[in-house]
Amino acid sequence: MVLEDNDYSSVFEPQITEEIVDTQYGKVHCTMTGIPKANRPVLLTYHDVGLNHKSCFETLFNHDDMQEITRHLPVCHVNAPGQHEGAKTLSTEYTYPSMDQLSETLTTVIKHFGLRSVVGLGVGAGAFILAKFALNHPDLVDGLMLVNINPNAEGLMDSVAHKISGWTHTLPDTIITHLFGKEEIQNNHDLIATYRHHIGTSMNQSNVGQFLRSYNSRGALEMERPVTGGNINVRTLKCTTLLVVGDNSPAVEAVVDCNSKLNPTRTTLLKMADCGGLPQVDQPAKMAEALKYFIQGMGYMSSASMTRLVRSRTASGSSIGSFDGCRSRAHTAGEQRGRSHTDVSMESISNSNLDHSITKSTEVSC
Repeated sequence: MVLEDNDYSSVFEPQITEEIVDTQYGKVHCTMTGIPKANRPVLLTYHDVGLNHKSCFETLFNHDDMQEITRHLPVCHVNAPGQHEGAKTLSTEYTYPSMDQLSETLTTVIKHFGLRSVVGLGVGAGAFILAKFALNHPDLVDGLMLVNINPNAEGLMDSVAHKISGWTHTLPDTIITHLFGKEEIQNNHDLIATYRHHIGTSMNQSNVGQFLRSYNSRGALEMERPVTGGNINVRTLKCTTLLVVGDNSPAVEAVVDCNSKLNPTRTTLLKMADCGGLPQVDQPAKMAEALKYFIQGMGYMSSASMTRLVRSRTASGSSIGSFDGCRSRAHTAGEQRGRSHTDVSMESISNSNLDHSITKSTEVSC
């Protein structure tokens, strides 16, 4: 049963379809939830290395506050070749796609499902793939929510470190250090054990290793922040973009650097306090809240009701520049290099996306 906008009830049962899409660079496993509509984009997700769409996004999409979003927008979960549940070992004759080639598989996926455009939600390697796709096909992307994105190619020291790690660590341990920060690995034993077990038992190790090598061999995203009075035609993301990172994530510096390369009138940086490498798993309520405001800022879900977090903060009469349970954070001088920022409330995620007269990047600390 698929519910129309004017026929919502307390029970929402979207149509779910799983399909294997043949692309130029291999077979891509996709899960479509809901039915695409001509006047709305589809929320398209792409997971990180060592994960698939379930282990990366299931906690977020199972959260109550996400139902309001999925009632308005269909969702297409895309798995990189060989990364879905039950995937067989890829043929030895198969050459695993580069990051650029993986981004191009999305054109086939969009065509296959007859989608008009997408709002991308990507984590780590998936964020890189979606950003690359948006750079090459800006007309197909309405917006991007990018978690833990690293826009740079792997440096020489990183390359050497990864080679040494490959000799001395198991694949699950290597993935864990990519996904989580040192503090989280040392203190959150249950979470780390859960993901180490998932990577080691539920994922095809050979396929994961190929995806990891592809990510570590990536080239840089060639982006440059447009400057007033300078070249306005520089290559950068043209869509509204929300960058997300936990303050204990190993990707903090990379995300801040990515922010410095994007158009400040179209970009928001959301840093989550007391949050580790997977914000959508660690704090799904905040992620759902941020995603809702982001989508509203693009003109969708304008009639959506406030979630519990905002209702709680509004009722208390709070004027703090964050939502319930969040706190303002000091920013180090190192984080401020190459950009300017303004601490604002969560609601201004949507406002900043609409007001293109803003001259500074918007940073939200929560």
